[in-house]
Amino acid sequence: MRFIDFVHSVKLDLYRYTAKTSLLLLLKNLVFNPGFKYSFWMRLCAYLSKHSLYKYTIFPISWIMLARYRYRYGIEIPFETQIGGDLYIGHFGGILVHPCAVIGKNFSISPGVVIGQTNRGERKGYPTIGDNVYVAPGAKVIGNINIGNNVAIGANAVVTKDVPDNAVVIGVPGRIVSYEGAEGYLLNPI
Repeated sequence: MRFIDFVHSVKLDLYRYTAKTSLLLLLKNLVFNPGFKYSFWMRLCAYLSKHSLYKYTIFPISWIMLARYRYRYGIEIPFETQIGGDLYIGHFGGILVHPCAVIGKNFSISPGVVIGQTNRGERKGYPTIGDNVYVAPGAKVIGNINIGNNVAIGANAVVTKDVPDNAVVIGVPGRIVSYEGAEGYLLNPI
């Protein structure tokens, strides 16, 4: 990851929270916004871990900060997780994402969400999630499944099968109820 990519990702994340970007907004959100604060340190750890010069100097400090916010806010999104720009963590608490999950851009995650792995069966593995996806509070997305683009996953849904583009999924087990997508659920999409 290049430094310019890190800066671009942080700007996109900030835009999701504020609908604009500036240094003052960056500083304000780093102090007062738990979701943005976590995503900033997560992205900084990802950037620093890729460069040998920083890996043994600045990276441990950023990793300690990320660990501090992980426990403080109950957000477990490892810096190794591949997440596109525009990450939005609406509220904090009980968020768990597998480090091998692959998540597209313009992703909104809510409290109580688990994006996890299954260890056996035909869906053994972890999810791949497309762009413009909204995951409501308490939802579980588990196993080697593909979630399409522009998908909304409802509160407390348990998704264990592939979901096509523009679907709205609810229930246990998750079932498609419409193809209206995530439009209207994403805050400040780009």
